[in-house]
Amino acid sequence: MRHLGFALVLAAAAPAGAQDLGNDYPTEARADYVFACMATNGQTRDMLGRCSCSIDVIATILPYDGYVAAETVLRMRLAPGERSAMFRGVPTTTAIVADLRRAQAEAEILCF
Repeated sequence: MRHLGFALVLAAAAPAGAQDLGNDYPTEARADYVFACMATNGQTRDMLGRCSCSIDVIATILPYDGYVAAETVLRMRLAPGERSAMFRGVPTTTAIVADLRRAQAEAEILCF
């Protein structure tokens, strides 16, 4: 089974007034995710559809702020040095990443 790629999104915040869960992800964030997913899983038309489906499912499960928080934690865990230790094994950051992992698992079931 193919694994989903992670889009490393730290850019724009959700548009002001965006209330509908699933529609609060900026287009740039969705595109970044699809590009990263396709880079991981193949540059085919089929994969474009599957990766697009995946971010759509994730967006219905996880608010954009939660997505950005999880991606930030994942990025910080990769950083060298002592500062990155506070992002590893801490219950708060572990829960943030777990929310993203659950959303990705649901997306993988539905889209891949």
